[in-house]
Amino acid sequence: MKTFTNANPRDLPQALKLLEQARAAGKNAAVAGGGSDLLGMIKERIVSPDVVVHLRSIKGMDQVASEKGGARVGGLITLDALSSHPLIRRQYAVLAEAAESVATPQIRNAGTLAGNVCQRPWCWYYRNGFPCFKAGGNQCFSINGENQFHAIFGGGPSFIVHPSDTAPALVALGAQFRVTGPSGERTVPAADFFVLPKQNAARENALKDDEVLGMVRLPAPRPGTRSAYHKVMDREAWTHAVVSAAIVLEMDGEVCRSARIVLGGVAPTPWRVPDAERVLAGQRITPELAAKAGEVAVAGANPLRKNAYKVPLTKAVVQRTIVELARRA
Repeated sequence: MKTFTNANPRDLPQALKLLEQARAAGKNAAVAGGGSDLLGMIKERIVSPDVVVHLRSIKGMDQVASEKGGARVGGLITLDALSSHPLIRRQYAVLAEAAESVATPQIRNAGTLAGNVCQRPWCWYYRNGFPCFKAGGNQCFSINGENQFHAIFGGGPSFIVHPSDTAPALVALGAQFRVTGPSGERTVPAADFFVLPKQNAARENALKDDEVLGMVRLPAPRPGTRSAYHKVMDREAWTHAVVSAAIVLEMDGEVCRSARIVLGGVAPTPWRVPDAERVLAGQRITPELAAKAGEVAVAGANPLRKNAYKVPLTKAVVQRTIVELARRA
C-alpha cells in the first residue's frame, strides 16, 4: 500500500476545495466518511489515492433533525447512531432496521450512512483485480464464472448487486439526497441516484467525481404507515444481503392504501417492483395476497447459472415481510 496524505477539512466547501486542488495538481484524491470501504479498497489496490479527504472532521454532518415535512439526516451519521435514533426508529423503522443489519457492531460504529449508500461493489472479481467492466475492462467474469450472489434483475453488461442495506430503505421511503459539488447543491431523488451498468458500467450512482452526498431528507410518514426491512444472509455477520426487501405500507386498518417494495441483493441498484405494489394497493392484506405479491415481484427475474435459488427466496422474503407488517398494530 503506497503512502498518501490525509486532509481534514473544517467544512464541506473546504473539503471540495481540497479535492479540486489535489486533482488540479495531477494527484488522485479520494473521499472518506467512516473510511472502512475505502481502506479495504486501498489495501486491495483497487484505488491508490495520493490524498484522502476525511469528511468526519466536519462538525454537524452527523445529526438527525426533525423538520417541517419530515426529517433531515446528515450523511456522516454512523450506522449505529442511525439505527438507535428515537425519531428514526419511531417514524422510519425500515431505515433503522436496515442500518442495524449492516456488517458487525465495529463496522456500524465507524461506517456512515453516506458511505453505506455510496460503497463500491463487493463482487469477488472486481475486488480481486480482474479486468472486469467495473474495473475498466470489457467483460463481466461472473456470467460464466462464480455467480451465486450476482444479479437476477437489471444485469448487463455487469451483473454486480448493489451492496448497500440502507439504499433500498431510502428508496422505499421516497428519500431525497442533497448532493454538493463545486457548482453548488442539487437534490436527487433516491430512486434516481443509483444507475444501472447499462447506463454507466464504471459507476453505481449519479455522483460526479467532485461531488459528495452530504445529507438525506426523509418525507413525513403518512398516517397508518408501517415499514420493515428483512435481510437474508449466507452467514450471521460481516456479510451483505443475498436477498433483502425494504417495504413501506400505508394502511387503513387491514386495507393497504399504497405500498413501496424495494429489493436488495438481487440487482445492480435497489430494485423497486411497482407491479407487486399494485397487487396490494386498495386491498385487504391476507397471506394469499402477500403470496401473490411475492410471485409478481419476481416475474421479471433472469437468473444466471448458479443463482436461480434467489428467485424463490425473494418471493418468500417479500411475502413474509408483507404478512409481518400487516399484523403490526
